[in-house]
Amino acid sequence: MTLFSKDSIDLLVFDFDGVLTDNRVYVLEDGHEAVACNRSDGLAFDMFRAIHLSTLILSTEKNPVVSARAKKLCVPVLQAVKNKRRTLIEHCASSSIDIKRVMFIGNDLNDISVMSCVGFPVAVFDAHPKVKELACTVLSTAGGQGVAREIAEKTLGLDYITLTSLQNE
Repeated sequence: MTLFSKDSIDLLVFDFDGVLTDNRVYVLEDGHEAVACNRSDGLAFDMFRAIHLSTLILSTEKNPVVSARAKKLCVPVLQAVKNKRRTLIEHCASSSIDIKRVMFIGNDLNDISVMSCVGFPVAVFDAHPKVKELACTVLSTAGGQGVAREIAEKTLGLDYITLTSLQNE
């Protein structure tokens, strides 16, 4: 069962830490940081591209790991953002996207302001309780456990096999 029509959404926006990661950070002895992401999200972003659904990673994080993962996923990223709400509103205005046709997936208190201005605020399973209260839906997937994949398959009803076979015809 799909929860939303892909035709009602023009942009999917993902927070990074706690959404595309499990919210943990590994600090190496040389000071570099690493995070864990779920490989199944890669196919989800392929599905979004197949239906021409725009995506964006929006993060307050300044770590180069955010850029590296975004590059691997072929997803644009806005990072080191101080005010997610204002940044997303400006991004949508410059891209001629109605903010009410945006789905934002968040997990923590710094996502509340941006979630309150989009049409489809979504929380991951292990989000902060206040974020869950604001969300129009709470996913069954915790951060870093395949959130984008759940959005693709369960929330939007996309099927990778069907999409790729149509592209190959």
